[in-house]
Amino acid sequence: MSPDVSNWSFFSEHREEILSATLDHMTLVVIAMGIAILIAVPLGMFIVQRPAPRAIALGIANIFQTIPSLALFGFLIPIPFIGGIGKRTAIVALVLYALLPILRNTYVGLSGIDPAVLEAAEAMGMTQAQILFRVRFPLALAVILAGIRTATIITIGIATIAAAIGAGGLGTFIFRGVALVSDSLILAGAIPAALLALLADFLLGLVERQLRVV
Repeated sequence: MSPDVSNWSFFSEHREEILSATLDHMTLVVIAMGIAILIAVPLGMFIVQRPAPRAIALGIANIFQTIPSLALFGFLIPIPFIGGIGKRTAIVALVLYALLPILRNTYVGLSGIDPAVLEAAEAMGMTQAQILFRVRFPLALAVILAGIRTATIITIGIATIAAAIGAGGLGTFIFRGVALVSDSLILAGAIPAALLALLADFLLGLVERQLRVV
């Protein structure tokens, strides 16, 4: 039997297990992205006109981005309340990795508005808060979504490593495949993860292009 036939036979025989791992993987990503958006977007709005907090926030987010993913998972395990083995630690790590693209794009989008538009809003008597929510944010939404799109792709990939700390997901197949030197197991984790990333990129790209047109 050829390797290709063997691989597809493995997919067919273990489709329910692969589907379950895919759903677990998606759950990790969705929860982490939801939390990251709730943190990064408001924070990005807060730092637009505040240089000191901006430098601190972007600096900390940059630091988390530079830490190797497996090392970050390891660092979080002994921390009380957020650490340990399982999904909770994985979600915290994924949130930390997703922060920088969303935070940076939120700041760039909000700060890149045409000054003439802002001056017109001020001339109409709008307060800074009104300008932020009614002018800056709607105009920056496409750029913010681009950051969310990037963060989602990153999170889907890094979530495969979450299996190393017992968080489940498609990484379980990859780690088992590496341990057993099995291409079928590795592909059972890698292919669905790649398809998830491509699907997320496509769908978010459609929304982003629509917002840019509007």
